[in-house]
Amino acid sequence: MTVNQVPTIFSEARRVARAFRSAARRKDSADAASFLIEDMADDMIDRLSFVRHRPQISLMIGDCPPPLASYLRQDGASLSVSATANPAEPLIGGPYDFIGVIGQLDAVNDLPGALIHLRHALKPGGLVIASFIGGQSLFALRAAMLAAEPDRPAARIHPLVDARAAPGLMQRAGWKDPVVDTHTLSVRYGSLDRLISDLRDQGLGNVLARAAPPLGRAALARARAAFAARAEDDGKTPETFEIVTLTGRRSLAGT
Repeated sequence: MTVNQVPTIFSEARRVARAFRSAARRKDSADAASFLIEDMADDMIDRLSFVRHRPQISLMIGDCPPPLASYLRQDGASLSVSATANPAEPLIGGPYDFIGVIGQLDAVNDLPGALIHLRHALKPGGLVIASFIGGQSLFALRAAMLAAEPDRPAARIHPLVDARAAPGLMQRAGWKDPVVDTHTLSVRYGSLDRLISDLRDQGLGNVLARAAPPLGRAALARARAAFAARAEDDGKTPETFEIVTLTGRRSLAGT
Protein backbone atom coordinates (compact mmCIF):
# COMPACT_ATOMS: atom_id res chain seq x y z
CA MET A 1 0.00 0.00 0.00
CA THR A 2 1.31 3.41 -0.97
CA VAL A 3 1.44 6.02 1.78
CA ASN A 4 1.15 9.61 0.63
CA GLN A 5 3.99 11.68 2.01
CA VAL A 6 3.30 15.30 2.89
CA PRO A 7 5.92 17.52 1.21
CA THR A 8 8.10 19.47 3.61
CA ILE A 9 7.76 23.02 2.33
CA PHE A 10 7.87 24.84 5.66
CA SER A 11 10.07 24.53 8.72
CA GLU A 12 8.04 24.04 11.90
CA ALA A 13 10.96 25.31 13.99
CA ARG A 14 11.12 28.49 11.91
CA ARG A 15 7.33 28.95 12.15
CA VAL A 16 7.51 28.82 15.96
CA ALA A 17 10.54 31.13 16.05
CA ARG A 18 8.71 33.55 13.74
CA ALA A 19 5.78 33.74 16.15
CA PHE A 20 8.05 34.47 19.13
CA ARG A 21 10.03 37.11 17.23
CA SER A 22 6.94 38.94 16.02
CA ALA A 23 5.47 39.01 19.54
CA ALA A 24 8.74 40.39 20.89
CA ARG A 25 8.90 43.06 18.18
CA ARG A 26 5.39 44.28 18.98
CA LYS A 27 6.13 44.28 22.72
CA ASP A 28 9.38 46.20 22.35
CA SER A 29 8.26 48.85 19.85
CA ALA A 30 5.29 51.19 20.06
CA ASP A 31 5.63 51.67 16.28
CA ALA A 32 5.32 47.96 15.44
CA ALA A 33 2.64 47.05 12.90
CA SER A 34 -0.41 45.05 13.94
CA PHE A 35 -3.08 46.14 11.44
CA LEU A 36 -3.51 42.72 9.81
CA ILE A 37 -3.82 40.95 13.16
CA GLU A 38 -6.31 43.55 14.39
CA ASP A 39 -8.35 43.31 11.19
CA MET A 40 -8.62 39.53 11.50
CA ALA A 41 -9.51 39.75 15.20
CA ASP A 42 -12.19 42.42 14.66
CA ASP A 43 -13.67 40.38 11.82
CA MET A 44 -13.75 37.33 14.10
CA ILE A 45 -15.73 39.24 16.73
CA ASP A 46 -18.19 40.41 14.07
CA ARG A 47 -18.71 36.86 12.78
CA LEU A 48 -19.23 35.41 16.25
CA SER A 49 -21.75 38.16 17.04
CA PHE A 50 -23.59 37.67 13.76
CA VAL A 51 -24.09 33.92 14.24
CA ARG A 52 -24.79 34.46 17.98
CA HIS A 53 -22.20 31.89 18.94
CA ARG A 54 -21.30 32.42 22.63
CA PRO A 55 -18.60 29.86 23.39
CA GLN A 56 -17.89 28.76 26.94
CA ILE A 57 -14.57 27.08 26.13
CA SER A 58 -12.42 28.66 23.42
CA LEU A 59 -8.96 28.17 21.97
CA MET A 60 -7.08 30.85 20.04
CA ILE A 61 -4.11 29.77 17.94
CA GLY A 62 -1.76 32.58 16.98
CA ASP A 63 -2.32 36.13 18.15
CA CYS A 64 -5.29 37.14 20.28
CA PRO A 65 -5.57 40.94 20.66
CA PRO A 66 -7.18 42.23 23.88
CA PRO A 67 -10.60 43.10 22.36
CA LEU A 68 -10.99 39.55 21.05
CA ALA A 69 -9.77 38.03 24.32
CA SER A 70 -12.28 40.15 26.27
CA TYR A 71 -15.09 39.08 23.95
CA LEU A 72 -14.27 35.38 24.36
CA ARG A 73 -14.03 35.70 28.16
CA GLN A 74 -17.48 37.24 28.58
CA ASP A 75 -19.59 35.93 31.46
CA GLY A 76 -16.71 33.90 32.85
CA ALA A 77 -16.08 31.87 29.69
CA SER A 78 -12.75 30.04 29.45
CA LEU A 79 -10.12 31.02 26.87
CA SER A 80 -6.81 29.33 26.12
CA VAL A 81 -4.29 31.08 23.86
CA SER A 82 -1.35 29.42 22.14
CA ALA A 83 0.80 31.52 19.85
CA THR A 84 2.67 28.48 18.55
CA ALA A 85 0.33 25.46 18.63
CA ASN A 86 0.77 23.40 15.46
CA PRO A 87 -2.67 23.01 13.85
CA ALA A 88 -1.31 20.15 11.76
CA GLU A 89 -1.06 18.00 14.90
CA PRO A 90 -3.80 16.87 17.34
CA LEU A 91 -4.78 19.74 19.61
CA ILE A 92 -4.84 19.17 23.37
CA GLY A 93 -7.17 20.60 25.99
CA GLY A 94 -10.48 20.27 24.18
CA PRO A 95 -13.07 19.72 23.16
CA TYR A 96 -13.80 23.37 22.48
CA ASP A 97 -16.94 25.31 21.60
CA PHE A 98 -14.86 27.62 19.46
CA ILE A 99 -11.40 27.62 17.88
CA GLY A 100 -10.02 30.76 16.28
CA VAL A 101 -6.83 30.83 14.23
CA ILE A 102 -5.10 34.07 13.27
CA GLY A 103 -2.31 33.43 10.79
CA GLN A 104 -0.42 30.11 11.18
CA LEU A 105 -2.32 28.22 8.47
CA ASP A 106 -0.21 30.03 5.87
CA ALA A 107 2.82 27.97 6.94
CA VAL A 108 1.76 24.39 7.75
CA ASN A 109 2.90 21.55 5.52
CA ASP A 110 -0.28 19.51 5.89
CA LEU A 111 -3.15 21.98 5.51
CA PRO A 112 -5.80 19.27 4.92
CA GLY A 113 -4.59 17.49 8.06
CA ALA A 114 -4.71 20.76 10.01
CA LEU A 115 -8.34 21.28 9.02
CA ILE A 116 -9.17 17.76 10.21
CA HIS A 117 -7.42 18.27 13.56
CA LEU A 118 -9.26 21.55 14.10
CA ARG A 119 -12.60 19.82 13.51
CA HIS A 120 -11.72 16.95 15.82
CA ALA A 121 -10.87 19.39 18.64
CA LEU A 122 -14.41 20.82 18.61
CA LYS A 123 -17.47 19.77 20.53
CA PRO A 124 -20.43 18.71 18.38
CA GLY A 125 -21.79 21.92 16.87
CA GLY A 126 -18.59 23.80 17.69
CA LEU A 127 -17.29 26.53 15.41
CA VAL A 128 -13.92 27.28 13.77
CA ILE A 129 -12.92 30.59 12.25
CA ALA A 130 -9.44 30.73 10.70
CA SER A 131 -7.95 33.76 8.93
CA PHE A 132 -4.64 34.06 7.11
CA ILE A 133 -2.95 35.84 4.21
CA GLY A 134 -3.94 34.36 0.85
CA GLY A 135 -2.34 33.93 -2.53
CA GLN A 136 -3.51 37.25 -3.98
CA SER A 137 -1.11 39.15 -1.76
CA LEU A 138 2.23 40.97 -1.87
CA PHE A 139 2.44 41.71 -5.60
CA ALA A 140 4.83 44.62 -5.13
CA LEU A 141 7.13 42.58 -2.89
CA ARG A 142 7.17 39.68 -5.35
CA ALA A 143 8.09 42.00 -8.20
CA ALA A 144 10.88 43.53 -6.13
CA MET A 145 12.33 40.13 -5.29
CA LEU A 146 12.30 39.07 -8.94
CA ALA A 147 14.07 42.29 -9.90
CA ALA A 148 16.67 41.69 -7.20
CA GLU A 149 17.79 38.41 -8.75
CA PRO A 150 16.65 38.45 -12.39
CA ASP A 151 18.82 35.54 -13.54
CA ARG A 152 18.43 32.98 -10.74
CA PRO A 153 15.77 34.18 -8.24
CA ALA A 154 15.81 32.36 -4.91
CA ALA A 155 12.63 31.36 -3.09
CA ARG A 156 12.19 34.28 -0.69
CA ILE A 157 8.39 34.43 -0.34
CA HIS A 158 6.77 31.19 0.68
CA PRO A 159 3.76 29.83 -1.22
CA LEU A 160 0.39 31.19 -0.09
CA VAL A 161 -2.97 29.42 -0.12
CA ASP A 162 -5.22 29.99 -3.13
CA ALA A 163 -8.66 30.79 -1.74
CA ARG A 164 -10.27 28.99 -4.67
CA ALA A 165 -8.92 25.68 -3.38
CA ALA A 166 -10.14 26.19 0.18
CA PRO A 167 -13.79 25.04 -0.19
CA GLY A 168 -12.70 21.64 -1.48
CA LEU A 169 -10.15 21.25 1.32
CA MET A 170 -12.77 22.06 3.95
CA GLN A 171 -15.30 19.63 2.50
CA ARG A 172 -12.73 16.83 2.38
CA ALA A 173 -11.83 17.60 6.00
CA GLY A 174 -15.46 17.07 7.01
CA TRP A 175 -16.32 20.64 8.02
CA LYS A 176 -20.06 21.28 8.19
CA ASP A 177 -21.47 24.42 6.52
CA PRO A 178 -18.05 25.50 5.22
CA VAL A 179 -17.71 29.10 4.07
CA VAL A 180 -14.72 30.83 2.48
CA ASP A 181 -14.59 34.62 2.43
CA THR A 182 -11.88 36.97 1.24
CA HIS A 183 -11.31 40.67 1.51
CA THR A 184 -8.39 42.85 0.52
CA LEU A 185 -6.44 45.54 2.30
CA SER A 186 -4.25 47.96 0.38
CA VAL A 187 -1.46 49.63 2.31
CA ARG A 188 0.88 52.26 0.89
CA TYR A 189 4.58 52.24 1.73
CA GLY A 190 7.33 54.80 1.44
CA SER A 191 10.00 52.09 1.25
CA LEU A 192 10.54 48.38 0.79
CA ASP A 193 12.24 48.24 4.17
CA ARG A 194 9.09 49.44 5.96
CA LEU A 195 7.00 46.76 4.22
CA ILE A 196 9.41 44.05 5.31
CA SER A 197 9.41 45.41 8.86
CA ASP A 198 5.60 45.31 8.94
CA LEU A 199 5.61 41.69 7.77
CA ARG A 200 8.08 40.72 10.49
CA ASP A 201 6.09 42.58 13.14
CA GLN A 202 3.01 40.52 12.27
CA GLY A 203 4.63 37.12 11.93
CA LEU A 204 4.56 36.94 8.15
CA GLY A 205 8.19 36.28 7.40
CA ASN A 206 9.49 33.46 5.24
CA VAL A 207 9.61 30.08 7.03
CA LEU A 208 10.56 27.86 4.10
CA ALA A 209 12.36 24.66 5.04
CA ARG A 210 15.29 25.72 2.85
CA ALA A 211 16.13 29.27 3.75
CA ALA A 212 17.54 31.42 0.96
CA PRO A 213 20.81 33.25 1.61
CA PRO A 214 20.59 36.97 2.43
CA LEU A 215 20.37 39.37 -0.48
CA GLY A 216 23.67 40.93 -1.41
CA ARG A 217 24.12 44.70 -1.42
CA ALA A 218 23.59 45.06 -5.18
CA ALA A 219 20.55 42.76 -5.18
CA LEU A 220 18.99 44.65 -2.29
CA ALA A 221 19.53 47.94 -4.14
CA ARG A 222 17.75 46.50 -7.19
CA ALA A 223 14.86 45.33 -5.03
CA ARG A 224 14.48 48.75 -3.41
CA ALA A 225 14.61 50.46 -6.81
CA ALA A 226 11.99 48.12 -8.29
CA PHE A 227 9.68 48.72 -5.33
CA ALA A 228 10.11 52.48 -5.58
CA ALA A 229 9.43 52.35 -9.33
CA ARG A 230 5.88 51.19 -8.57
CA ALA A 231 5.21 54.26 -6.43
CA GLU A 232 2.30 56.57 -7.06
CA ASP A 233 2.59 60.34 -7.46
CA ASP A 234 3.16 60.92 -3.75
CA GLY A 235 6.11 58.52 -3.70
CA LYS A 236 4.32 55.69 -1.90
CA THR A 237 3.95 52.18 -3.30
CA PRO A 238 0.68 50.30 -2.76
CA GLU A 239 0.87 46.74 -1.48
CA THR A 240 -1.97 44.23 -1.40
CA PHE A 241 -2.96 41.89 1.42
CA GLU A 242 -5.67 39.32 0.70
CA ILE A 243 -7.19 37.99 3.91
CA VAL A 244 -8.80 34.57 3.58
CA THR A 245 -11.26 33.45 6.27
CA LEU A 246 -12.47 29.87 6.66
CA THR A 247 -15.59 29.26 8.76
CA GLY A 248 -17.17 25.90 9.56
CA ARG A 249 -18.54 23.63 12.24
CA ARG A 250 -18.35 20.13 13.55
CA SER A 251 -21.65 18.38 12.98
CA LEU A 252 -24.09 17.95 15.88
CA ALA A 253 -23.54 14.22 15.50
CA GLY A 254 -19.88 14.77 16.34
CA THR A 255 -18.58 13.41 13.03
